[in-house]
Amino acid sequence: MTKPTFGTHPFLLGFDELERLVEHTVRTGNEGYPPYNIEQTGAAGFRITLAVAGFAEDDLSITLEDRQLVIRGRSRDDSQGDERIYLHKGIAARQFQRAFVLADGVDVSGAHLEHGLLHVSLQRSAPENVVKTIQIDSGRSQVTEQSQNRPSASPRHEHGKRITS
Repeated sequence: MTKPTFGTHPFLLGFDELERLVEHTVRTGNEGYPPYNIEQTGAAGFRITLAVAGFAEDDLSITLEDRQLVIRGRSRDDSQGDERIYLHKGIAARQFQRAFVLADGVDVSGAHLEHGLLHVSLQRSAPENVVKTIQIDSGRSQVTEQSQNRPSASPRHEHGKRITS
């Protein structure tokens, strides 16, 4: 007997996309550059902080692609590379791309660069509590429409109900 997976459990309808999202995140989340922190800043607020020392504001881009927050960095330090002679080069200034998957209702509220740290603020909006009444179609209107299309000589009976044409 096989154990049902998260996305195929009968009580969780429509969550199969979430299982694929978790698998994708596990596969792509193993890189360590640049280091980052994620902190909760309030009941509905978060902040992602990336260590981007050596990157200027023009070297960084932040985009929302579908539900992914993508932060890219491309250093332009190579323009002075020919003039410098390094005895030791330990400061990494390579390009990077870091992606974070955002839940529905989480929006980027701002970003700022300070002391080599890029701070991206996120805010979760309160979900609307929607109550929707679904009308049950008993089929009565279909029977009435069908009875109007047929020639009728006598009243019909369906499930003990008298239907007139």
